[in-house]
Amino acid sequence: MRNYQICKRCVMDTSDSGISFNNEGFCNHCEDFLVESKIIRPQGDERERQLKTLIKNIKKEGKNRKYDCLIGVSGGTDSSYVAYIVKELGLRPLAVHLDNGWNSEESVKNIRNLCTKLQIDYESFVLDWDEFKDIQLSVLKSSIVEVEIPTDVAIVSILHKVAARNKIKYIIGGGNYATEGILPDLWFYNPKDLKLLKNIQREFGSKKMKTFPTFDWKAEIYYKFFKKIKMVYILNLLPYNKEKALEVLKDKVGYFEYGGKHHESVYTRFVQSYFQPVKFNLDYRRATFSSQICSGSMTREEAIQSLKKPPYELDQVKRDKEYVSKKFGISLDEFENILNAEPKSYKDYPNDEKWLTFIYNLYKKYMRA
Repeated sequence: MRNYQICKRCVMDTSDSGISFNNEGFCNHCEDFLVESKIIRPQGDERERQLKTLIKNIKKEGKNRKYDCLIGVSGGTDSSYVAYIVKELGLRPLAVHLDNGWNSEESVKNIRNLCTKLQIDYESFVLDWDEFKDIQLSVLKSSIVEVEIPTDVAIVSILHKVAARNKIKYIIGGGNYATEGILPDLWFYNPKDLKLLKNIQREFGSKKMKTFPTFDWKAEIYYKFFKKIKMVYILNLLPYNKEKALEVLKDKVGYFEYGGKHHESVYTRFVQSYFQPVKFNLDYRRATFSSQICSGSMTREEAIQSLKKPPYELDQVKRDKEYVSKKFGISLDEFENILNAEPKSYKDYPNDEKWLTFIYNLYKKYMRA
């Protein structure tokens, strides 16, 4: 057992077993963030140049078409602000939402208000609930930390399929380095490992994946190199501050604030605020706060004070447990047994990690060549 240690710059600590510290007490996560941020989040004239070039290219590729870009909307702050920004920049987006059955009422209202007031065409893709529920429950039973793999992979799949159908060359994502730049490898595994998902479903599930929108490295190659579809993150080319973005959204589109990152989904709220902290000692707030500290939108002292409060409220957890177990169609006792099962890793199941590592390293070398 290693002694407890917390970074002197951010708030990442030894709850990430893969963390390391230098002689000054700074962790590898924030050290890497500060180096990579200069590339991913350019500043000043270079940022303006890259943004103008991106917008020019998007408009050029979308000329004479109804839409020149695709955006995914969840009802959350990041994706909602992307929708607002692309309209401000004069782009013609098509918005797509993946309905996986876990939307909060507030998220649905946010999406409707957003698309109505910004005059954005909107498509909603509804997953087959019985099939998706079975897949999601299988991943939960596997006891791995990455229980959001089914939703993550479905979103990527649908976005690319809709983009290809509409001959859209740019998907603009809400991901951003300012709030998501720090995420330990041991907290998140590649959702595109279809071998892992299929093996987990085969072991714990009762249904075959017939209509579920899968996405793996082969699909990524197809869309990237043959369909020429690019995934870009425009918030990295803006002076993005989440609090200021929230104020803009509240003022311009009547946005409703949830109070937590990705809490537009009832299931994600439960997973990040209770399941992961209790079962894996993994508090997602540490990664989010650390990213914000390094990007200058939060102080370390503010983060430490916030972390003194538990990530969940007991009353809310009780309601969420009852709601989630009922929606899964299992008893509360069975749900508790699943939650209390011994934690495992994706490495405990057949997976394609070695092959995916080889493929992505090869791609990185190709891009640098």
